[in-house]
Amino acid sequence: MHDFPFFQKLIEEEIRNLSLPEQPSELYDPIRYMLTLGGKRIRPVLVLMSCEMFDGNISNAIHPAIGIEVFHNFTLLHDDIMDKAPLRRSKPTVHTRWNTDVAILSGDTMFVQACQLMLKTDQTCALPMMRHFLETAVKVCEGQQWDMSYQTAPKVSIPEYLNMIELKTAVLLASSLKCGAMIAKATEEDQQHIYDFGKNLGIAFQLHDDILDVYGDEQKVGKQTGGDIIANKKTYLLLKAQEVGTKDQQEELAHWLTVEKFDQNEKVKAVKNIFEKVRVKELSKEVMEQYFNKAIEAFDKISVASEKKSIVKSLAETLMIREK
Repeated sequence: MHDFPFFQKLIEEEIRNLSLPEQPSELYDPIRYMLTLGGKRIRPVLVLMSCEMFDGNISNAIHPAIGIEVFHNFTLLHDDIMDKAPLRRSKPTVHTRWNTDVAILSGDTMFVQACQLMLKTDQTCALPMMRHFLETAVKVCEGQQWDMSYQTAPKVSIPEYLNMIELKTAVLLASSLKCGAMIAKATEEDQQHIYDFGKNLGIAFQLHDDILDVYGDEQKVGKQTGGDIIANKKTYLLLKAQEVGTKDQQEELAHWLTVEKFDQNEKVKAVKNIFEKVRVKELSKEVMEQYFNKAIEAFDKISVASEKKSIVKSLAETLMIREK
């Protein structure tokens, strides 16, 4: 079994060699820029790792892996527009560097390219995998819409939020693993187990991301700290603080969620102060660990020798202690 750095290097080489037209430059330059901003390439690596774990030929998985990475970056590009985010991985976002119209059209093109790449594999599995990928793509869009709707919703329950992050974030991690298993022709039972592993890992991953958005080092995270607070995003931290906070704390949170003109630093400081008083960071970590344990339970059911599974399991553990 190859390790994460091996697959990461392979993905980076494939992205550098990805053939994109030169013209119109306003369409393709932002795509090149977005794909070279960096990142850990977790999703495409999971495609390759899963394929190899089930004794598949990773050469059949390269293009679908890149397809999933292109799709992931397409979602980030459009998310940045909707969030009005100035930075992505410490660099100007596409809509900031060019403009919103350019960013939208480049993102649309990335989605089409992702679909084209997904079909470049063993034709015996290309069609069912494409159906699965498109179902996943719709779920990701549904998750993003729920995320936007919840920003202005008067009340959002924690189960509603967990369902939203399952759709927006977790299903793509799960799909990456399942696509690798499909290419390797794993049994349907094992495909389901690795999908369940990825889904629960993805939820834990997003909960960790929520925590990092508030408490992470801005230089390491690569984006504005407290951005979720500024944007009124209904994260697990906020919803839990609303649930367990005192009446005064709930009223103060309601104020910051509805006030239209505010100093960003003041808002972040005030909301973080409430979070710390009700121990929301610790409570969020507890739930994150519960989902991670569910992921490991599903993973342990996969009918593959332990030594073949060790690299994927180690990666999952690493994701839960990351700082960015």
